[in-house]
Amino acid sequence: MSAHTTEQFNLFMSQLRETNATLDFYCDFPKIARNVADIEISLNMLNYLIGKENLREAVQSLWNRDPHGFEVMDILIATRKKDDKKYIDNDGSMHSVHSLFSSVDGVMKFLESTGLDKVFKNKEVKDLVDYVFGVETGLDTNARKNRSGEITETLVARIFDNAGIRYREQVSSKEFPAIAAALGADQKVFDFVITANAKTYLIEVNFYSGGGSKLNEVARSYTDVAPKVNGVPGFEFVWITDGIGWTSARNKLEEAFAAIPSIYNLTTITEFISKIK
Repeated sequence: MSAHTTEQFNLFMSQLRETNATLDFYCDFPKIARNVADIEISLNMLNYLIGKENLREAVQSLWNRDPHGFEVMDILIATRKKDDKKYIDNDGSMHSVHSLFSSVDGVMKFLESTGLDKVFKNKEVKDLVDYVFGVETGLDTNARKNRSGEITETLVARIFDNAGIRYREQVSSKEFPAIAAALGADQKVFDFVITANAKTYLIEVNFYSGGGSKLNEVARSYTDVAPKVNGVPGFEFVWITDGIGWTSARNKLEEAFAAIPSIYNLTTITEFISKIK
């Protein structure tokens, strides 16, 4: 027997939100500022190169004082030493970008091949600290995917707080021997755990603004996990999910909707709150 009707599923789909983003989602400025501060001294040293007509002579002067200052130059082309980016030389051989910063010749090759030499000579950049702040802001967009999940968990936590519901976050299934036994090799860390009305609710939270194979995998996984959890007396699996990305995986979500009794979105989460209160 299906856990929900077709009408309930269609209503659920019509409620899905386009985004969960708050304004602080787009850029993590405290992190950006920390990244810049870590290399600010070296960047200020490299500011010496800006406007110099004889760039090699200026590079040599800095090298004589502190060759380590050049080690941060990866960031000027939006890469990092830890990324170990590679490039192809004229003869077709491959090298590490960071390896260029081990000699004056290497630094000059980096500047001239990337075009930064002209940027410096023409003073198209006035201050490398400010420039790198902008680069870090651009790189931070790569972290948005991870922040999306964190924002949804924060939003759900805020909803629980406002409703006066006590909860725990990031709780391992191994904390509950019966659940661990039921899940077998498929152990999980649940986003939230709430104990109310003599029952423990194990809650997973996510949001998908875009499609992809990940959605099918998640729906399939929770369809498998839910009956295992619900089969243990005193426990219930709860899935709170949202996002228009589900329109691309509608069929797989509908299968999960039919198999999981407690599935909510950010609109119907109030029904779950009423249930446990």
